[in-house]
Amino acid sequence: MSVLLLEAFYGGSHKQLLDLLKESVEDCVSFTLPAKKWHWRARTSALYFMQAVLANSSYRVLFTSSVLNLAELVALRPDLGHLKKVLYFHENQLVYPVRKSQERDFQYGYNQILSCLVADVVVFNSSFNMESFLSSISTFMKTMPDHRPKDLERLIRPKCHVLHFPIRFPDVTRFLPAHKRLRHPVRCDDIHAPAAKSHIQTSSPSSYPDVEPPEKMLNVAGTNQSHEPTSVTPHQETASPLCGHEGEKLRPLHIVWPHRWEHDKDPQLFFQTLLKLKDRQLSFEVSVLGETFTDVPDIFSEAKEQLVDHIQHWGFMPSKEDYLKVLCQADVVVSTAKHEFFGVAMLEAVHCGCYPLCPKALVYPEIFPATYLYSTPEQLCKRLQEFCKRPQLARQHVVQVSLSSFSWDSLGDNFRSLLKADSGRMFTDKHLA
Repeated sequence: MSVLLLEAFYGGSHKQLLDLLKESVEDCVSFTLPAKKWHWRARTSALYFMQAVLANSSYRVLFTSSVLNLAELVALRPDLGHLKKVLYFHENQLVYPVRKSQERDFQYGYNQILSCLVADVVVFNSSFNMESFLSSISTFMKTMPDHRPKDLERLIRPKCHVLHFPIRFPDVTRFLPAHKRLRHPVRCDDIHAPAAKSHIQTSSPSSYPDVEPPEKMLNVAGTNQSHEPTSVTPHQETASPLCGHEGEKLRPLHIVWPHRWEHDKDPQLFFQTLLKLKDRQLSFEVSVLGETFTDVPDIFSEAKEQLVDHIQHWGFMPSKEDYLKVLCQADVVVSTAKHEFFGVAMLEAVHCGCYPLCPKALVYPEIFPATYLYSTPEQLCKRLQEFCKRPQLARQHVVQVSLSSFSWDSLGDNFRSLLKADSGRMFTDKHLA
C-alpha cells in the first residue's frame, strides 16, 4: 500500500471523503477512529495512530484531516515523517464560533497550526476556509502571554491550496415528486459529463466567484431569463400547474433543516423563525434532520413540542436513501449556520430540487448566488413567509447553482493527483491548468 489514509473523526463529511478516496484511489490503506468525543480525538489521536499503524516501507503518501495533530504523529513515528504529508481542512479552529471568547480552547487551533508547519501540502475545502484560517493566525497567536512566534502565515501560505469537497451525487429521479420530474433529467455522478477545468486553487489572495447579476438569474417566479441552469433542479419544458397535478396547490410548503444538532448551526434562529410563521397562522411542514452528538441543545425538545402539528420528520436518518427521499419531497432547505466552511447538506438538498436559503456570510457567497442569501433574521423570515403564502415560487424555481463544480466526477482526478507520491511535495503548474 502506497497511500496511508488516517481519519481521527470518521463520520459526516470526513467519512464521505475517506470512503470516496478508498473506493477511487488505487493502493490505499486506511485507519480511523469513530466520530465520537471530537475534543478527545483532537487531543489524543496521534498516540492511537502511532500504535495502530504498523511500519511499512511501501507507504509513499500520508493523507489526514486536520483533526489529527500531524506534528505529534510525525514526532512519535519518524518513519511517517518521510512521506508526502497531505493535510485536509474540513473546518478550522481559529474561527470556530464559541459563546464566549474565554471558552475557546487554544490547543485545538494551535494543533492545526503545528500540523500545517510539518505538512507538505495543505488543502482546504473552500477559499473561505483557507483565508479565514491564514488571516487569523497572527491574531490567534497574540493570545499567548509572551514569546510569540512570528511569520507563521508566511511559512504556511505557500503550501496551501483549495480543492472543493467532492460529492458523489446519486440519481434521485425515482424519489422526485411530479413537479420536480417535469424538468430535465437529474445530473449525477452516474452520468459522466465532460471533464471540468481543474478546481484546485492556489493560496494567492483571491475573491469569491462572481455572482450573476439579478437580471441574469432566474427570478423567483421561475422565468428563465438567461443561461441554462447547472443545478439538478431541472428546467421546465412546458407550462404546468402549480406542482404538476391536481390538488397539489393545497400542499403546505415543506421546509427542511438537515444540519448537525449543535449550537454552531444556530437552531435557535431557525426555530424562532418557524414559530413566527406559526404565530402568523401560515401553513408549512418541517423536517429536522442531521446528526446528534453527546450534547443536544435544549431548543430541539422545546421546538418539537411547540411545532408538533407542523412536523413531517424529526431526527437523524441513518439510511441515506430515506434521507434523500425527504430532501426530494421538501421545497426549501434552510441554513442558519454560524459555522460553515463548505456545507455538503445544502448542496445535496439542491441536488434533490430544494430552493436554498443561506446566510450571506461564511462560505455561502462562494457557492450560492446572491438571490439565495439573506443578511438578517428578518430577511429569512420574510422569504419563508412569502414561500408559505405562495409555495409555487419555490416549487417552480430553477436553482442557479453549479453542482457539477462540486461533484466527484469533476474533482476526482485532482484528488488522485494529490495522492501521487511522484507528483512532488507541492502542486505544480500542470495541476492548476
